[in-house]
Amino acid sequence: MGQPSDKGPGNDQPSRRALSMFFTFFRIGAFTIGGGYAMLPLIERELVHRQGWISEEEIVDVFTIVQSVPGTIGINSAIFIGYRLAGFRGAAAAALGMVLPSFFIISVLATLLVRFRDLAGVQRAFAGVRAGVTALIFIAALKLGKKVIQGIFPVVVAIAAFLALVIFNLHAIAIIASAGLAGVLRYRLFRKEL
Repeated sequence: MGQPSDKGPGNDQPSRRALSMFFTFFRIGAFTIGGGYAMLPLIERELVHRQGWISEEEIVDVFTIVQSVPGTIGINSAIFIGYRLAGFRGAAAAALGMVLPSFFIISVLATLLVRFRDLAGVQRAFAGVRAGVTALIFIAALKLGKKVIQGIFPVVVAIAAFLALVIFNLHAIAIIASAGLAGVLRYRLFRKEL
């Protein structure tokens, strides 16, 4: 999964491939409000269902991998998928495509917000946006959960991870590492069942 793939956007030329990656991730970056986990449904829809560049199983693996390294999930996903589909050029194009819309929009909004942040209409708009972003994150969690949490072992790991996060306030890295270790131990103990 780590090597650049022959399948994917515009296999005739690396430049076309990279350009296709740039515009795809530019579109994702431009139309995602809330960033981070709110991006997951858009990334999946664009790359799996619309473009057909990677499979549903692969996108779940990508999200798992990119969450376990430093950085935001959107940029990490862009770099990982860009590299997989078009090498270093694809990774750079995908990352640039993902970052530029936010850079331009934040530059404009920062200027405007300083002037208009105290207006009642602006405050109401942000209240609505926050509610919408919460719904997007919840939907992303449900979709990933349906694909990943199948069988008793994944259910137990998911519940344990949830409790570790909510009740014991453990760091996400510790939870991911522990879940990975649990998966390795289960494989070693019950290899014949898998």
